[in-house]
Amino acid sequence: MPFARGQVILRRYFRLDTYTWVQPMRVVSDDAAGLLLWHPVGSQCARLVDENGRNLHDVPLGEMRRPRLALTAWRGNDILVFMPPDTAYSLWWFFNDAGFTGWYVNLEDPHQRHEWGVETTDAVLDLVVAPDRQWRWKDEDEFAARIGHAGYFSSAQAMAIRAEGERLANLAEKGAYPFDGTHTDFRPDPSWPTLRLPSGWDQIRRAEA
Repeated sequence: MPFARGQVILRRYFRLDTYTWVQPMRVVSDDAAGLLLWHPVGSQCARLVDENGRNLHDVPLGEMRRPRLALTAWRGNDILVFMPPDTAYSLWWFFNDAGFTGWYVNLEDPHQRHEWGVETTDAVLDLVVAPDRQWRWKDEDEFAARIGHAGYFSSAQAMAIRAEGERLANLAEKGAYPFDGTHTDFRPDPSWPTLRLPSGWDQIRRAEA
């Protein structure tokens, strides 16, 4: 069953059966093309940190001391997130009060759907694409440092992740879909407020594979 427009679902990342990110998202559309979600600045989310305040950008999961999900607020840009089925990425459109400010390619495992939302595993490496379609890698050093760590990826898997990023970068350079202007004029329903994590969000366990 597709999710309904306006419905609030959870988008979650996990690694080694540990949830690393939980974010409430509002459904814009859900059809054969994919799932399109909205999350405005100021909305609640939760990220994994350890007792020293370090997150997964600082250390790999296996080196975190007493990790826990900590509540925080989304900052920077409102985001429209597109998750095509059976693809190893999600595409984000960034917006501020003046409108569209660029794309973000989040490389990740194909998402799994559940009655409460979707979950995936982040691939660490990302792309930032400016409105003029100039692009750059993000987190390259972190990506290289995680190769071979438990719960991350092998050298061969890392090559496949980078190849998918290069494929999407090539689409951006050409101005091909989804970098062809699609959704750059998006405006949310004015009745949609900022989002909060629902009661019991931290009690939902990972579904058995």
